[in-house]
Amino acid sequence: MPSIRTALTLLSASAAVIAAPAMKKRANDVYAQRAIEHYNIMTGNGSYNSEYFSPENVPYHSVETLMVEAPDHGHESVSETYSFWIWLEAVNGKLTGDYSGVETAWSYLEKHMIPDSKNQPGNSKYNPSSPATYAAEHDDIDGYPSELIFQNGIVGEDPIAKELSQAYGNWDIYAMHWIIDGDNWYGYGQQGDGKSKPSFINTFQRGPSESTWKTVPHPCWEAMKWGGRNGFLDLFTVDNSYAKQWRYTAAPDADARAIQAAYFAWLWADEDGVNLSSVASNAAKLGDYLRYAQYDKYFKKIGNCVGYQQCSAGSGKNSAHYLISWYFAWGGGLQGDWAWRIGSSHTHTGYQSPLAAWILSTQSAFKPKSATGAKDWATSMERQLELFRWLQTPEGCIAGGATNSWQGSYAKPSSEITTFYGMWYDWQPVYHDPPSNNWTGMQGWGMERVCSLYYLSGDERAGLVCQNWAKWVKETTRVSNGEVIHATNLGWDGNPDEWKSSNFKKSNLNASLHGTVTSEGCDLGSIASIVKALMWVSMKDGDDEGIQLAVDVMDAIENYKDDLGYAITEARADYDKFGGEVYVPSGWTGKNAQGANIKSGVTFIDIRPKYKEDPDWAQVEDFLNGGNPPEFTYHRFWGQTEIMVANGIISIYGLDSYGGKGGNNNNHNNNNNNNSSGNKTGTCPTSITRQGYKCCSKNCQVVYTDADGDWGVENGNWCGCGGGEICPSAITNQGYKCCSTCGTVWYQDADGDWGVENGDWCGMPLDC
Repeated sequence: MPSIRTALTLLSASAAVIAAPAMKKRANDVYAQRAIEHYNIMTGNGSYNSEYFSPENVPYHSVETLMVEAPDHGHESVSETYSFWIWLEAVNGKLTGDYSGVETAWSYLEKHMIPDSKNQPGNSKYNPSSPATYAAEHDDIDGYPSELIFQNGIVGEDPIAKELSQAYGNWDIYAMHWIIDGDNWYGYGQQGDGKSKPSFINTFQRGPSESTWKTVPHPCWEAMKWGGRNGFLDLFTVDNSYAKQWRYTAAPDADARAIQAAYFAWLWADEDGVNLSSVASNAAKLGDYLRYAQYDKYFKKIGNCVGYQQCSAGSGKNSAHYLISWYFAWGGGLQGDWAWRIGSSHTHTGYQSPLAAWILSTQSAFKPKSATGAKDWATSMERQLELFRWLQTPEGCIAGGATNSWQGSYAKPSSEITTFYGMWYDWQPVYHDPPSNNWTGMQGWGMERVCSLYYLSGDERAGLVCQNWAKWVKETTRVSNGEVIHATNLGWDGNPDEWKSSNFKKSNLNASLHGTVTSEGCDLGSIASIVKALMWVSMKDGDDEGIQLAVDVMDAIENYKDDLGYAITEARADYDKFGGEVYVPSGWTGKNAQGANIKSGVTFIDIRPKYKEDPDWAQVEDFLNGGNPPEFTYHRFWGQTEIMVANGIISIYGLDSYGGKGGNNNNHNNNNNNNSSGNKTGTCPTSITRQGYKCCSKNCQVVYTDADGDWGVENGNWCGCGGGEICPSAITNQGYKCCSTCGTVWYQDADGDWGVENGDWCGMPLDC
């Protein structure tokens, strides 16, 4: 749609023949209205003065403060949240024509989540030939602290540090740390000042059995102001001596999601004549550094890596698995005199983003500056697609992941465990409490990035994985009496077949690998993510059933609407763990910034005493004293955004025509009651023309109707009758009408020819 400025420019070339039409929002269908209203609730009409944001414009993990899942307080924020903020702004931009929020969100992503040079001093002292010191991971938390092994030849070389420094002119890492304290609730502040907010903190450090309930939160800037005599360091590692230091950890799927969302923002903005090249450039830079997620934790060679001393240290890029791993981390001394970096040996399908890999390797606006960045992402896209196919069950759902370091210590697994490029299958990668791939949100997150790749690129391999997965979604998702019911948790049995790239199209693949639904219910964020993925593959394949299910789900989600967005009451029986013990080694003592004493035998609430000041604490306390599980109605930023984005996609791509509360139910009515003569005008459906048939002449006689549309016969050949597009759907999908007659074309853009009727824009008929 032309802007007001463009319209006035066009009309001022001569005396104004008509007044410039009053501009309105780009889209005003029901789904656009839902998405825009939701956006305005979340962002305070774009002011960010809302319950979802802090005064410093930190998007909270949840509106509610008493909240424990991966973050252990609702007003923490994570890189995931910021990546969803980019998505929120991208969709709002397409629906309203105002893309300024995309640049705003990215600016705060940089400000809050990516440490500046003052917060990561000394990177220039980093030695790529000796990236870090080895310490084993342990399945059991009481295996910590883990001993650092100072021995040459264990850790391989970092092959990308120098080219990144050459490309960007410094040695700093441009990546998001995964978690910050939005309100400085813990009290550590930035750089140990105890007061500034938001502040970098960290939690998980002690292996796969360390759930959130067993973590000891600590500052990233370890000045030894809190904790024990060595700060918090000696809870995690055994060292010869302990130095004051800074440490950050990335959650790479969030960085990849930020790139994906930035790409859609850039793509849609470009369609609308808006320049977001600065965002694209920053996303490309983020993707360049994201390559650290492609490397083994200690840069060891990939494949059959057994024995931390025996497995070869990597050289060149033979330590790259080219997948997106669970984390990478970097750190150094507070005095700026040393630095280190590690990758991760563990990968999860829910963290993969072949779409981000495709963007970074094929889209010129997003091409990384480094010498080999684009090439590495091209390799990664291939490898990621193979991983999804390797772990696809006969049911269609996707199993866990793969590791290059069994048990995190390069141990030798059972001979029954199958491999992928020499990496071993792991049904519960990275964390075991609860098992990491049981929650079906991982299905939606990973597969949405496969299926959007399929939609954009047409890659048949992505299509095959998505088509099989879509069958599983249809079988496990339903709407009944306005209620959404879907698989919420899965159980896993068996092993995938030993992987060969030639297996991609193999029939009866993974006959012994199975994913079974273990619980059903409604997780609003998860199901919005899942149906968003379903939309991409269904749109690409013209799968009316898939699109209809997605639209039906989003219509039913309206039944869960409240003043803050969408939510379901949750009974949190797991909150008994507020009284559960947090492992602290015998003899270790210290104090955190809330004033809590930390020692052996303390509980989760003991080391978070400020929770007792929370207005919702009373019901948790009652539960701990024998009452009923507390109930909460949570509004998680990521889940709200998934709902907003799913509604936005329905509007942007015109899926509202598939009926439901927001659509036109006549579209799937296989009779001709809308035209008593059986004659149709307008352009015929694309579902007919893409089969190779032509459209019939104007006012054709309908002789047959099926799911593809209305058919006529001319010159002895089938043809498509009108009743489809009268003017471009790219115009009507934005809420504009078709012009009633052929007339003056006042504007042309990628959407088609625009006319003006009754003081408003309209789409010029295709047969003019």
